[in-house]
Amino acid sequence: MSLIASLPEIDKRPQSAYVLHEKFERYIPAHKHTKGQLSYVEGGIAYIHIRNKIFVIPARHYFWIPQGLEHILKVSHSATVLRSVFFYAYDDNNDPFYSQVGIYPINDLLLQMIKYTEPWSGPIGPDDKRYQFLSTIKNLLPEISTRVLPMALPSTDHERMRLIMDFIDHKIGETHTMQSIGNRFGLSNRSLSRLFQATLGVSFLQYLKMLRMVKAFELILQTDKSMSEIALEIGYHSLSSFSNTFYQFTNLRPSSFTAYK
Repeated sequence: MSLIASLPEIDKRPQSAYVLHEKFERYIPAHKHTKGQLSYVEGGIAYIHIRNKIFVIPARHYFWIPQGLEHILKVSHSATVLRSVFFYAYDDNNDPFYSQVGIYPINDLLLQMIKYTEPWSGPIGPDDKRYQFLSTIKNLLPEISTRVLPMALPSTDHERMRLIMDFIDHKIGETHTMQSIGNRFGLSNRSLSRLFQATLGVSFLQYLKMLRMVKAFELILQTDKSMSEIALEIGYHSLSSFSNTFYQFTNLRPSSFTAYK
């Protein structure tokens, strides 16, 4: 059963967990559930839209979405498998982890536990012997989810800001400065800086760097381009500068992700 088809079923038994493994390339419109969602992205890349942020989840990472939080899910790579467990929420107050959206690199323990559930599907209640195994996964999450991937790209409906963002997105390989963007859109450096902070909550340079890292993830995971080609395409004329910036975001070198396609 697909995720879209499963949405009405996930919340029917509040005390249960719900397991779903799906290979797909699709867009899941705005929805929410009374269970917390743990999903592991296997291959490719996924995106979660929550309020005014777009969370980017590359392969070999998992995400947690708290219960009751509306979100849009997009998986844009045909090789992507999304392995999900929707957990009962009655004990979520036991740890702050369960109330926060997060993206984390998977470790071997959690990977093997999630893979173990691959033959399972649908609701699993307290009277099922598999329930204890799933409960162990949930209880482990606060302990092992310590290294957050800070890939949340801010978004906005502000019309003028959207024009600027679209321009930068389509010209990501070019050299951009506050002066060059301001000149193109008729804004002073001060006005442009205020616009970024007021609509996106980040500086111009922070947004530009984060957008370039998102583009890097997409190109690494969805193309066969070399690291030098990717660096140049997203605006880095030095491979070492690109690699160092990428490392600041992920604690891994870009080449580490080539095996996750």
